[in-house]
Amino acid sequence: MIRTIFWKNDTVVLIDQNALPLAERYVACKSYKEVIFCIKDLTVRGAPAIGVAAAMGAALGASKLPSLSPEKFRQKFFAICDEIAQARPTARNLFWALERMKKVADLKHGESQSKLVRTLITEAKRICSEDIEINRKMGKNGSPLFADGDNILTHCNAGALATAGYGTALGVIRAACEQGKKLHVYADETRPVLQGARLTAWELKKEKIPCTLITDNMAGFLMCQGKIDKIIVGADRIAANGDTANKIGTYSLAVLARAHHIPFYIAAPVSTIDFSLKTGEGIPIEERKSEEVTHFSGVCSAPGKIKVYNPAFDVTPARLITAIITEKGILQKPFHIAIAGLK
Repeated sequence: MIRTIFWKNDTVVLIDQNALPLAERYVACKSYKEVIFCIKDLTVRGAPAIGVAAAMGAALGASKLPSLSPEKFRQKFFAICDEIAQARPTARNLFWALERMKKVADLKHGESQSKLVRTLITEAKRICSEDIEINRKMGKNGSPLFADGDNILTHCNAGALATAGYGTALGVIRAACEQGKKLHVYADETRPVLQGARLTAWELKKEKIPCTLITDNMAGFLMCQGKIDKIIVGADRIAANGDTANKIGTYSLAVLARAHHIPFYIAAPVSTIDFSLKTGEGIPIEERKSEEVTHFSGVCSAPGKIKVYNPAFDVTPARLITAIITEKGILQKPFHIAIAGLK
């Protein structure tokens, strides 16, 4: 199994996703600020993986604090969590994991600092192991939606690399393949950072799941040709009505899927749902640096000083989503009722 993130010798170890697929190497973070940097620069990415990294980063920060009074320790720990929360704005799992770590700190407030730090490290490790189990449940729940011989399109990377292991959207595909179904996956490249080309294609090849890489602008043509049976993607944040933020380009695929009568599925853990947001209009959309668009592998591919708009995510309206696959089952329309039942 691909190990995306783990705790080792008081460090947070991450597979370097910026190096893939050319090199498989790991980065050992010795401070929570190094974890923040890795979240910001996409060394670790994918909403569930970011959540695990945030929890481990918070625990790492707590472990480096000097001896303090219980109240002072709480203040410093909460400040560390709040700093990590600024790393990226869209992925709900980042905030969910930090809220969970803060809750543990509050519940154990008053314990000796050394014991509390051990508890926080244990909780971060638990969030990591739980994520893998959640993904496996999601895969089991979603696999009946896919039939032997299906051609599936996916966007960005929602596999083991985007989680603690196994994957969300790719986890469902992986589970179906483990059941003996013969599936073929079309992975679109996912501009501008090429998570599909660099990461999804690498994962599928490593798992020996048949895969064809396409450019983003080929998807509609393949649908028109009848080459796509189903589409499945992950999510970074889901509003209470089912509106879903995912990697930029997801909305376009959903519109094309509707035009060609192709089922469009979301796979995400319940921790990705933001129950506080009624609709997707309230989801914060991260804008990233222009160099991701104007440069490729460090080489400029656009005119100098050109104006660039680079939102990292878009929002797909619930009306374009066929179903949402979670570890607690498959959510059907009306989504606002199904999602409310998960609280």
